[in-house]
Parts: sequence; structure tokens; C-alpha cells
Amino acid sequence: METDHVNTPQSLSAKFEGSFAYLTVRDRLPTILTKVIDTIHRNKNSFFEEHGQEGVDAEKRAISFLSKMRNELQTDKPVLPLTDEAEDTAAWNEYMQRQQDLMEDRQPVSWFKSPWLYVECYMYRRIQEALWLNPPMGDFDVFKEGKTQSFFESQQAVISLCTHLREFLASMDNTDEKQLLDQFLKFLQVSLWGNKCDLSISAGQDNSQKTSPIESLASLQRFILVNDSEKVWSALTTPRGSGGTGKKGARVDIILDNAGFELITDLVLADFLVSVGLAKEVRFHGKSIPWFVSDVTKKDFDWTIKQTMASNHRQMSACGVQWKRFMKEGTWSYHDHKFWTLPHEFCDMPADAADLYSTLQDSDLILFKGDLNYRKLTGDRKWEHTVPFATALRGFHPAPLCSLRTLKANVQVGLQPGHGEMLTSQEPDWMTSGKYAVVQFFCPPKEQ
Repeated sequence: METDHVNTPQSLSAKFEGSFAYLTVRDRLPTILTKVIDTIHRNKNSFFEEHGQEGVDAEKRAISFLSKMRNELQTDKPVLPLTDEAEDTAAWNEYMQRQQDLMEDRQPVSWFKSPWLYVECYMYRRIQEALWLNPPMGDFDVFKEGKTQSFFESQQAVISLCTHLREFLASMDNTDEKQLLDQFLKFLQVSLWGNKCDLSISAGQDNSQKTSPIESLASLQRFILVNDSEKVWSALTTPRGSGGTGKKGARVDIILDNAGFELITDLVLADFLVSVGLAKEVRFHGKSIPWFVSDVTKKDFDWTIKQTMASNHRQMSACGVQWKRFMKEGTWSYHDHKFWTLPHEFCDMPADAADLYSTLQDSDLILFKGDLNYRKLTGDRKWEHTVPFATALRGFHPAPLCSLRTLKANVQVGLQPGHGEMLTSQEPDWMTSGKYAVVQFFCPPKEQ
């Protein structure tokens, strides 16, 4: 793949003592593993009821496996190849060899010496290995409780958002383009700030949304460091292939992040786009296995629509009914390619997941939700803050794309000179607190 001629900086890594990556690997990842072990243990009675002694034995083996891994992590032992013979096992082990080839002085690939992005993804994949190696537990989602809790604790915000959408759509006949743009910007920003509800960054602590999302937007505006929202609007109103003849209804792909309230904000945005004619098709991309504590799986996606339909609040239920209809008609669809749960940077996609890259090339707009997607878009590297977003993508140019991200990791590009330094002097943790956000857009050069 063509990449811009630029020296690619080092990956963020726990080998830089005191860095956010170091603190994550030292403190947050073991905390998450401890919660996973506790969740499995608390469910041992249900394993026994469903599977008898086989379920109890599987629970013990999985806990032993995960406890051993936690010890390996905390003592910086070499990472181990996967042994579960799943569809992606060979790709993971090949990537580990790739990392080994990059290690200095032939040191083994290990938890603190390797790229943070790799070892964090590896931990979640090993959690899944612990379950797959103990078959009665293969389908158990160790993060389901937290995701469910996040959804129910955000009910008032969900009702508020669904009501705003349905009331707007009911009165849409009198809407001019300026009012439509205004509503679009609101729903886009609600989806942006919905990304604050991330259970992996809080190590599984309550992180639900309890305030009215629409009413919060004005006060949050000043925390958006890069705001390319109007470019996103342009991509939707003049889709590729329309020859500049105005909107025909775009195909939009949304690369999902968190379940719970954030997923609701994404569904509401997608409903708005289809209902007002800005999109003719929305393809949602989620994870094929439980991932990063709160990421959306197919079960989470279906469950969320079902719960929304079952609400005793009229407007919320109406949203759920409409979303179910979109899915049935094929206007919406859900996809979960295994690449989304590999540790690769997205610039690897053309070579390592050519089928997925080809699919994304047919999109008019790809929305990448959240921090992990931003880390993979930019390679999770120590870029200077002024490096253009296009440069940091390193040739990943499938279609017009936009990152909607609240900052929770110390990588941020595309800022004006001096902006990053000013923020650092005022708030040293500005890149990791979730307080700031970006709506960062890139459009590939026109095909020759």
C-alpha cells in the first residue's frame, strides 16, 4: 500500500516506564483480568445447573488459565502462542512472529516490552481462548453483566434521545436544509460523546449516561479539538458516484465501539440518516467475540434492539420497532469480520483482510467509533500532534472516513501547532481523561 514518505514513529509501549501504556499494562489490565476471574467464579452455580460437573470443572480450568496469565502479565513473561485452533489462531500466531522479528536484541515478545496495542488486544483474545478450551463455557460472555447494567442505568438518557428523534421525524415536513444540518450535527455529536461510556477505560466500573444528551451538547462544544462535522455532512450530501448532482442516499458503514448507551446513540444516528434520506443503507460492523470489556457483539446488537422494542415508553419502543424493521428489510445489516478482533493496525488491512478492505471501498462514508479504532487508524504510535491525520493513516484510504472519538489514549494527530503543548501545560492528562474529543475526517484523493 502506498504510504506517505514520513518516518514512522515508535509504537506506544509499556517499556516506557511511567507512560499511560505502562500504567495500563501494570494496573488496569490486571484489574480487568481479576474482574473476569471473579465473574466466572460467581457464575459457577449456573455452569453446574446447565452442564453438571463438566461445567464446574470447566470453570476451575478457565480460572486457573486466567490466573496464570495474570501472573505472566504482571511479571513481564513472554507472550505465548494461541493453542485453541480457532479461525483466527494462525493469524494471531503469525502476528506474534512478526512482533518477534521487530524486537531488539532478539528479546522475546513480552507484556511490557512489546507494543501496547498488541498486548492489550492479545489479553482479550487469550480470555476467549480460556473459554474456548473449556467447551461448555465457549459461548459465555464474561462482560455481559457490565454491558447490560450500562444499558439499563442509561434509560432516562435513552428515552430523551429517542423522544427527540421521533418528535423531529414527525415534524420533518416543515424542515429546511439548514434545520436538517442542525439536527444532523446534534445526532453526530451525541454519537461522539456517547463514546465516553467505555467500560474498559474504567476497568469495568459504572460508566453509564444519566443526563439528557441533547441538552449537554452546547456545554461540550469547546472540548472538541478537531471538528470536521461539516465535511462529514458534505460526504453524505454528495456521495461518491453521484457526480455532484445532490444527494441520492449514501451507503454508510459504522465501525462500532461500545454497547450500552453508546450503541443507542449510533442506532439513533443511523435511524436519522436513513429516515431523512441522507443514507439508503447502513452497515454496522461489530466484534465476533467479547472484546475490550464493553465492545458490541452480534448478541449485544440484537439484545439492544429487542430491549428498546420492549420498553414501556412509547417513543423508545417506536425506535426499537423501526430498527427491527430496518434490519428485516436489509436497510441495516450487521457484520463481524475477524479482522476487527486482530491486533493489526488498519494500514495492514489491504494485505491481511483484502475482502474487508474491498467491502469498505464501496462505502460513501465510514464512521470509526471510539478510541481503539483511532489507535488502530493511527497505528498507536508516538506521532507529533501536528502530523496530519492523512499521514498517520499510512495509506489506509478505503473511502471517505471519519473518527468520532473521545480521547482515552495518548495518541492524537491533526492539531494546530502549539495546541497540544498548550493543553499539556494546562491539563497533563488531556489525552487520556475522556474529556476531549475529535470529529476527524479524511477523504481519499479522487481516483484518476
